[in-house]
Amino acid sequence: MEIKRKLAVLADAAKYDASCASSGSRRASQEGGIGNTEGMGICHSYTPDGRCVSLLKILFTNYCVYDCQYCVNRISSDVERARFTPEEVVDLTLDFYRRNYIEGLFLSSGVLKSPDYTMEQLTRVAKLLRVDHKFGGYIHLKSAPGVSRELLAEAGLYADRLSVNAELPTEPDLVKLAPEKTTVAINSSMGIIHDAIEEHGKRYAPAGQTTQMIIGATPTTDDAILATSSRLYTSHGLRRVYYSAYSPIPKADGRLPAKSPPLVREHRLYEADWLVRFYGFTADELTTKEAPNLSLDIDPKLAWALRHRELFPTDVNVAPRELLLRVPGLGVRNVDRIVAARRHRVLTMDDLVRLRVTLKRAAPFLVAAGAGGTAAAARLLDALSLEKRVRPPVQLGLFEAQAQAVSGEL
Repeated sequence: MEIKRKLAVLADAAKYDASCASSGSRRASQEGGIGNTEGMGICHSYTPDGRCVSLLKILFTNYCVYDCQYCVNRISSDVERARFTPEEVVDLTLDFYRRNYIEGLFLSSGVLKSPDYTMEQLTRVAKLLRVDHKFGGYIHLKSAPGVSRELLAEAGLYADRLSVNAELPTEPDLVKLAPEKTTVAINSSMGIIHDAIEEHGKRYAPAGQTTQMIIGATPTTDDAILATSSRLYTSHGLRRVYYSAYSPIPKADGRLPAKSPPLVREHRLYEADWLVRFYGFTADELTTKEAPNLSLDIDPKLAWALRHRELFPTDVNVAPRELLLRVPGLGVRNVDRIVAARRHRVLTMDDLVRLRVTLKRAAPFLVAAGAGGTAAAARLLDALSLEKRVRPPVQLGLFEAQAQAVSGEL
């Protein structure tokens, strides 16, 4: 198969992997080398649906010895197969970089022969780039569960980031749809990477490790998904958990649903994940026993506030930072500006506007000095009821969810 066709097949096969962000690494270029991970990256290419892509994102091969039912590349699938050589991946990466298309490489793979054999091939690609070509750009390698400690130790010396997919939220989910994989093997590989990062610091996988979880392929509820994510953050120090809505594949059997979950569910999980990581929430606060799934109609922060009306409106001039972080519409930067500003003066609603607070969302939950604060408090119950009644569901995908979270609008 010619290289152009291989690229078409294996780039398309990699589109289901969401965990390809390139943040968190700083690697300077070497004398006589090529590329670095400084600054904001180089030039970006775009997918047909408009998403920004700055990495060459491919599979090494879409051959796979596993039969995960949700995966289009499973062994029982009849998709067209292809396989690169390590040298071909190196040449493609350097060529794309020189053309200013990319800032680095995201390399995943089906499991070829065994997890160890596959990881040897991926590590060879990274080693050739780093050692032979002095490549200073970003490299993310994805490992299958069960790779030996020695191979993972070597891979992290050349890769900026490593990741092992959690695949599904619970062990019963894996038994049902991916019986060759176990939570024991997945956690063991994550633990090896975490220990190596702790031991070697920035010399090993300086951008840390991430994982990806498929949602909607099983009936598992959002409370269980968030509990698993929270445990992974705590036990393995993950940088990110990526949520990927299940996409129906051709010739799937009866174990899988006939259609995808609404994309807004994926978006809500990213919002909830952001609240746990940066806003002081715990996973079990964002759902209830009566409603174990996140609301599709309103974001999880607003849903929490509606369940705790006794806390609002809160006085922006005296409320602790921890409570201000729970006010809908206030992002972390908003809260830090408020806390800094109120040391020097009593804040009014006009001051909040100058501090870039989005009052459309935050005002019903806040009291400030002056008439504006009194009016906001009086409108509280009406505004909350109106928000819950008329706000339409929004279908947002991964990159839009990340953009909204980063903008501080949660």
